[in-house]
Amino acid sequence: MIPRYTLPEMAGLFSDRSRYATWVRVEILASEAQAALGRVPHEAVEDMRRARVPDPERVAEIERERDHEVLSFLAAYCEDIPDSSARWVHLGMTSYDLVDTALGHTLARATDLLTGAARRLRRVLTERALEHWDTAMVGRTHGVHAEPTTFGHKLAGHAFAVDRSLRRLAAAREAVAVGTVSGSVGTYALIDPRVEEHVCAALGLGVEPAPSQVVARDRHAQLLQAVATLGACVEQIALELRLLQRTEVREVEERRTGAYQGSSAMPHKRNPTTSERLCGLARLLRGYADTALENVALWHERDLAHQSVERVILPDSLCVGHFQVTKAADLVASLTVDADRMRAHIDQTDGLVYSSSVLAELLGDGMERERAYRSVQAAANHTLATGEHFGASLAKQGIDLAGLGPERFLAHHDVIRTRLEKLHELED
Repeated sequence: MIPRYTLPEMAGLFSDRSRYATWVRVEILASEAQAALGRVPHEAVEDMRRARVPDPERVAEIERERDHEVLSFLAAYCEDIPDSSARWVHLGMTSYDLVDTALGHTLARATDLLTGAARRLRRVLTERALEHWDTAMVGRTHGVHAEPTTFGHKLAGHAFAVDRSLRRLAAAREAVAVGTVSGSVGTYALIDPRVEEHVCAALGLGVEPAPSQVVARDRHAQLLQAVATLGACVEQIALELRLLQRTEVREVEERRTGAYQGSSAMPHKRNPTTSERLCGLARLLRGYADTALENVALWHERDLAHQSVERVILPDSLCVGHFQVTKAADLVASLTVDADRMRAHIDQTDGLVYSSSVLAELLGDGMERERAYRSVQAAANHTLATGEHFGASLAKQGIDLAGLGPERFLAHHDVIRTRLEKLHELED
């Protein structure tokens, strides 16, 4: 995990100390179930509960001798448990009964944090979309002026994209929030399935229906795909805001602090650095998602090729995704919107943005389509070549531009606002 792109609440979930605390909890829950089945003394379970969570430094020290993290953890944990009780720790279990069940619990909690951040982003987007529902601006396709729209409409599209990502995250959380306590190669040969049921129920997890010793890695791939898709939605927001902050556009601007410095050489620079950072992080998330797919195929009942990879991609993906979404919400919430400049840009192309409305009127008056299109296009080309206003160019073709304005394009706009208001109600 990179501290620069990791927020404290997410970092805490993936720390070694937190991981070992969850491992201890799994071991105690498994022993509780074993005791209820008469296989482990209740006194031993009490001794396990009294034992401290091993220090990561102590586990690392033992691992230098044993070269096996789970065995080193168990050795460190049992140092604080009487020998008569320590022998019952981990009874009938294999390493990944502990590792994967704890991992499912951690990933579910991490996904909950990410979901909370994404819900805030959805709320901020809907609120600002409603705030700017009537803030007219030019819509652009291919980077070229097209027709009038509103800034609220633009933000509404992003809000619905984040909402779809929230549904993907919910499905991915369900997929990844599973555990298995089934023993070597997953056959329950040395452990009763009721132990697994008790452990997973207490942790709020489902059970892997046909364990192979490990939890299936398509689950983790699904989660990282959902995180990457959410990251791409944030990237789309950030890319739009970057484009709108260009010098020749300057319709919005990121919040600046008194300490802001945009360039080491050019004091005038006001760069869209937050938006750029969010776009860059989306690239990382896509890389993590691709790597997670590589982890799905394991040899036979399991191998260890996925482990080293997951130590990087799982915490990093959740941490980066959480950071990116949180900062995106901050960006949108504090964004300065220049409504006057937006409105002025509608007229920047001398009325050309109204060409489709003129065409529609001619067709409505009965003119043949090809003739109508060519007439309007000829007037538009004349405006582009000479700088003469589109209305004057049309007048030479006998066409009147009078009465056209942004409002003509927004007559049915409120149907979208109604949908947005329903989305906003989800936050109440």
